[in-house]
Amino acid sequence: MLPVKKTSKARTRTRRSHHRLGATNYSVCKKCGQAKLPHAACQSCGYLNPKITLDLGKESE
Repeated sequence: MLPVKKTSKARTRTRRSHHRLGATNYSVCKKCGQAKLPHAACQSCGYLNPKITLDLGKESE
């Protein structure tokens, strides 16, 4: 069976309105206060938790 009438763009987009991407959740680094992704090391200072701090190498130009 084929559809009897064409589905309009508005109806299709209304149906798919909940398929959008969600906002990215950020947390605050406890050591330097910069925004970072949760469960990931800080990009600016390398802090992850009290036991682990990563040494970030500086890029040479």
